[in-house]
Amino acid sequence: MRKFRISTSRREQMVDITSQVQRAVGESRFSSGLCVLYCPHTTAALTVNEGADPDVASDIISGLARLIPRSWDFAHHEGNSDAHMKATLVGPTQILIVENGKPVLGTWQRVFFCEFDGPRNRSVYISMMNNETGAS
Repeated sequence: MRKFRISTSRREQMVDITSQVQRAVGESRFSSGLCVLYCPHTTAALTVNEGADPDVASDIISGLARLIPRSWDFAHHEGNSDAHMKATLVGPTQILIVENGKPVLGTWQRVFFCEFDGPRNRSVYISMMNNETGAS
């Protein structure tokens, strides 16, 4: 298992972590298997989506803000209930197929860390499962 850190700079943002994931997969030396990504934070999440046009990430953040506005009358009074709900919708994990030593992503796909309660210092865990030998 590996872990890397992310520092976010805004309350809500999507940070492209594809290069960190690719590096971890490459360092594992697994030719095929699965890459499991996990975000251990209740107000952040992980997703795979288009990375070629930055407007897509911006639209996702804006769309979630419209679905779950920060101004609702939440029972949880820390001021971040919207972040908890957004993180629940997007989810804390992603599983990527690994083939020929690389994560399989579509032409436009990138892996994103989704911050909903920043700026903060965060972590992402990566576990590789090799088709031949199991987890590592």
